[in-house]
Amino acid sequence: MILVTGPARSGKSEWAEILAMQSQKAVIYVATAIENSDDEEWQQRIQQHKQRRSQNWMTLEVPYELSAALANAKPNICLLVDSLGTWVANLLEQDELIWENIVEEFLETVQLVAADMIFVAEETGWGVVPAYPIGRTFRDRLGDLVRQLGGISQEVYLVTGGHILNLSVLGSPLPSRRE
Repeated sequence: MILVTGPARSGKSEWAEILAMQSQKAVIYVATAIENSDDEEWQQRIQQHKQRRSQNWMTLEVPYELSAALANAKPNICLLVDSLGTWVANLLEQDELIWENIVEEFLETVQLVAADMIFVAEETGWGVVPAYPIGRTFRDRLGDLVRQLGGISQEVYLVTGGHILNLSVLGSPLPSRRE
């Protein structure tokens, strides 16, 4: 399991795609975005991602049920999930208890999956505290999810400033909050 994180437009998706190609396995691109024909700029972003992908990759659109989509992947597959931030945003209206259950199921599932997995996640907590409750909820939920996933990933990369940093080599993991 690999986690690739970084700020917007940092190249994290591109690095994750390179890692997926290097796996030498059949790649399934798990897209969490919901297409919206009324939002031209959003559609352009989705198109950029589609154009970069290998024609040999299968794409699954999974905006909500991520755990179920990952659960039965075979060992000869590499799953590239792009992105966790979009997935969190898609589920933002869930109350806190439901969200905690979704995260618990997700973290349990990914530890049992036989396939290689690469997760792309945005770093949102490097700026000011959002002025609105929904923004703070998003930032906190994504931050907590990234921290927990990073704690169980074999490799964690930070992509920023045009550079790729392997945090698994350069850093030390924080103790798990569950200990």
